[in-house]
Amino acid sequence: MIYFDYAATTPVDQRVLDAMMPYFRENFGNPSSIHRLGQQAEAAVEQAREKVAAVLGCRADEIIFTSGGSEADNLALRGAAIIRRNASGGTWILTAKTEHPAVSKTALQLEKEYGFQLEWLDVDEFGGVTVDALAKAVCNDTLLASVMYANNEIGTINPIANLAEVAKANNILLHTDAVQAAAYLDVNFSTLGVDLMSLGGHKFYGPKGVGALYIRKGTKLLPHLTGGGQEFSLRAGTHNVPYIVGFAEALSLAAEEREARTAHVKPMRDHIIGNVLETISDSRLTGHPEQRLPNHASFVFKDVDGNLLLQLLDAAGFACSSGSACKTGNPEPSDVITALGYSREWALGSLRITLGKDTTAEQVDSFLKTLPSLVEKARTLNR
Repeated sequence: MIYFDYAATTPVDQRVLDAMMPYFRENFGNPSSIHRLGQQAEAAVEQAREKVAAVLGCRADEIIFTSGGSEADNLALRGAAIIRRNASGGTWILTAKTEHPAVSKTALQLEKEYGFQLEWLDVDEFGGVTVDALAKAVCNDTLLASVMYANNEIGTINPIANLAEVAKANNILLHTDAVQAAAYLDVNFSTLGVDLMSLGGHKFYGPKGVGALYIRKGTKLLPHLTGGGQEFSLRAGTHNVPYIVGFAEALSLAAEEREARTAHVKPMRDHIIGNVLETISDSRLTGHPEQRLPNHASFVFKDVDGNLLLQLLDAAGFACSSGSACKTGNPEPSDVITALGYSREWALGSLRITLGKDTTAEQVDSFLKTLPSLVEKARTLNR
């Protein structure tokens, strides 16, 4: 099986696994325990926090460990919105329909169940949120804006640093979901200027089920899980020590090897984009042609069922993904593809190919030889 779905998840790096293993059996203590085993586990968590802070260029006490990017998004949006409304009386939340569901569905819940007002930010033809779009949407009662760093589905990179300047000038918080971005882009908070940033370990060769939220010092959040005093009383629950250690090691390696990993995947990505657009009729690139993740290629094909195409690719030995989600047997276009303005005959035929550090040029060539005939077969079966 040739794997082209690194945006969905990545295999755990052997170096990461090696760092994790001692904390499953030898150093298995609860970090909240007073005895030596507990102190060893607590030290491992705090060393991991320092390692993450070093990559982000922030203070260690600005890092909260979570169970993943989705939980970090939930803590950021719900925690910030509720506590800021209580303090200021503001009610407006700004985000885009191109966000990950962990953001967009949390925003919808805040509107429906908690009485907040939600405004969807305009996106451009590439699915990006511009400075003008954010500036136009801000009002006196705006509390919070959430704009992802890089889009998981179409690869577009948003101008987060510039958006942060708009937020700061208007005294609103800016949260960014950087889950997809952290594998290849600089996540130093001083460069980005955000108040809140979500990360997830399994997107950069760390374990699933662990993530982190950066919280700028002085930013108050309503606690997400109540109970013990773990994570500065914002996220109760016994620490998942081996996963936290693995998360920190994976993030550190991603930062150290970012340039080399980018140089490895970008030429293959460009080859895929050029070849597909040249050899397959009625094909279009989705997302920005240049300001996009270096490992990310995504397309729509007219009159193709994206789910059927995925099945054909799977049978041919390729693991890819699509923006279409099968709902009760009827495929529906994703919110992201719909937001780009594509008609249904185009939007249903989305395909995402994402590369990783283990991808080879031979694998890419094999894929490009196979894809055109499978797209044509999917069109024939869809007629």
